[in-house]
Amino acid sequence: MFYVDRIAAPLDFVVTESPDEESDVIRRAQERDMRAFERLYRLHVSRVHAICLRMTASAGRAEELTQQAFLTVWTKLPLFRGESAFASWLHRVAVNTVLAEMRADQRRTQRVFGTADPAAIDTPAPASVPAGTRLDLEQAIAALPTQARAVFVLHDVEGWQHNEIAAQLGVATGTSKAQLHRARKLLQEALQ
Repeated sequence: MFYVDRIAAPLDFVVTESPDEESDVIRRAQERDMRAFERLYRLHVSRVHAICLRMTASAGRAEELTQQAFLTVWTKLPLFRGESAFASWLHRVAVNTVLAEMRADQRRTQRVFGTADPAAIDTPAPASVPAGTRLDLEQAIAALPTQARAVFVLHDVEGWQHNEIAAQLGVATGTSKAQLHRARKLLQEALQ
């Protein structure tokens, strides 16, 4: 089992292998070679963690979801056919892991509070920021309501289209657009 014991690599640091080397490592990992899987893990853990952190805004939760994503990768790796780049496939697994957890959180909240209104669940009280204080972008993104943050990260950071986001989140395309508008407006206010 692999654990995120420390994610210290800067986000712009990426370990690379030639396509042939990576294909060989993937093939061996698909055959359940633990050393090969560990190599894949080490090559991609920083990127997966960064995705989870951006989407959850919680270091602890990002570590848990990074682990969950790699458990899913281990389980589904034999199904990877190489029709897309491994990094793209892994990225999808990570995003889907975070989104599944967000949906589960929303269902738990609905059971506890008895509401089906996502706005009531996702909208925190506005944070009071002392005059003259400037939040950096990461802090401002972290402060966004859950669904607005997810849409913002998927659209503006990861480059997804609204129809893809809507399908993943189980909402209408218009809702995705509205959440993106909301996120941008809140970010603009927070960064002024």
